[in-house]
Amino acid sequence: MRKSRISAVAAMAAAAALALTGCGGSGGDTGDGGDTVKIGIKFDQPGLGFKDGEAYKGFDVDVAKYVAKELGFAEDKIEWVSAPSANRETLLETKQVDMIFATYSITDARKERVAFAGPYFVAGQDLLVRQDDTSITGPDTLTGKKLCSVTGSTSAKKVSDSYPGVALVEQGGYADCLGLLETGGIDAVTTDDIILAGLAATPANKGKFKVVGNTFSEEKYGVGLNKENTTCADINKAITKMIDSGEWEKSLKANTEGTGYTPNAKLNPPTPEPCA
Repeated sequence: MRKSRISAVAAMAAAAALALTGCGGSGGDTGDGGDTVKIGIKFDQPGLGFKDGEAYKGFDVDVAKYVAKELGFAEDKIEWVSAPSANRETLLETKQVDMIFATYSITDARKERVAFAGPYFVAGQDLLVRQDDTSITGPDTLTGKKLCSVTGSTSAKKVSDSYPGVALVEQGGYADCLGLLETGGIDAVTTDDIILAGLAATPANKGKFKVVGNTFSEEKYGVGLNKENTTCADINKAITKMIDSGEWEKSLKANTEGTGYTPNAKLNPPTPEPCA
């Protein structure tokens, strides 16, 4: 009986690996005959997807590792690929990656080009302020304040359109925004709450900033897949297992420690949606 059970588990892992390699992005020879899986992440997003020397860290990375393991790929069989926001659909369509874990919001427009498993997290637009600032409690308290976001981001525009009393300041990157926030050049930074928490949790920023904790949007982070991929159901099972085991919460806390951040309890942890 035990031997049959082990054989069944091995067969399931092999089937998942075959489905991934069928996308064309994996299956490369690693030197010992083992298959690899190519996973797209952000390389420059602290707390989520961040390349630190030869190491990869963050909540997205932890979820990706857990899912990959459940699909039969040990950590040393993962090939990490940089997946900037503008390139994600192309990377999947051209099968340069098998999966993408990169704060990738599930939207109807994106579903026209790619598929999604998950969500594994539900973020919301929020505000980051100085640790001692008690005057800003949400977007309705930004009148007369200076708000920063990255050039081209829809986050800041969404606030400035709804609250015309806000002075919008755009910068090339969030690090520039945080520099201005620390010196008093601006009053708040806006983007998804978990991205803000990740930025605030870095050693250089720890203790300086806090996430307000009053979200005003809903962003379902999914696992991006090529439309031909057949592993969606297995990925959803892995996400559910990570949540039930406590590893999901453990990773989230470790990557946002010291920021006062807690995810929206009404939306998190999420239940993965049925695969289309």
